[in-house]
Amino acid sequence: MRKALPRLLAFAAAAVMTIGSLLAVPASAQADVSTQANPQGVDVSHWQGTVNWTAARNAGIEFAYIKATEGTTYKDPSFNTNYPNAYYAGVIRGAYHFARPNISSGATQANYFVNNGGGWSADNLTLPGALDIEWNPYSGGTCYGLSTTGIRNWITDFANTYKSRTGRDVVIYTAASWWNQCTGSWTGRGTTNPLWVAHYTTGSPAIPAGWPVYTIWQYTSSGSVPGISGNADRNVFNGSRARLLALANNTA
Repeated sequence: MRKALPRLLAFAAAAVMTIGSLLAVPASAQADVSTQANPQGVDVSHWQGTVNWTAARNAGIEFAYIKATEGTTYKDPSFNTNYPNAYYAGVIRGAYHFARPNISSGATQANYFVNNGGGWSADNLTLPGALDIEWNPYSGGTCYGLSTTGIRNWITDFANTYKSRTGRDVVIYTAASWWNQCTGSWTGRGTTNPLWVAHYTTGSPAIPAGWPVYTIWQYTSSGSVPGISGNADRNVFNGSRARLLALANNTA
């Protein structure tokens, strides 16, 4: 994802998605809590410009993660437009925070996230917030200059604070290669936090240590979506629309 300032991409080269089971759901199914498998999603920030959420929803986009914050001083300038507009278009949406573990504590950043749009509400259209923790696009090294223990403690601090503020377990966005390197193949979050994994491949994604399966898979950064200008990050949910709604409503 890495919609940092500026956006830098370090995941594997994007591949064309050809998996036949990842079918878009037609607009007529917007309110259908069905067994339709693998709802399609996107993630966006101000880099995508003005998003036509109605066009995206009509094209089969059922969920989205929208950048809210980064560190403790940055709020995405398009968040206050994207977040409500996705909601009104019927897109199940959540907010995400880009982690900067080397500049402040996990608790400080979790509080900043919640205070600036990263909370959760039981309204049938809001996913729990997501923590985007991955390669450092700035100076300080791949793992932000922290030891594996330091990274683990930072993630725990963020996750615990987010849960105390919202009642939800934060979704963790990462890639297996970063996670296994920077946390030392830590298995400590796999039973509590839903996994949003990034792996640009036409096969099954590599799963970080600790998780048996992924919840969301970001499978390309060069997708095409009606209503979104240029390349778009495309995602797929691992389950039915009913399971996606269960994640949103905390009834899983």
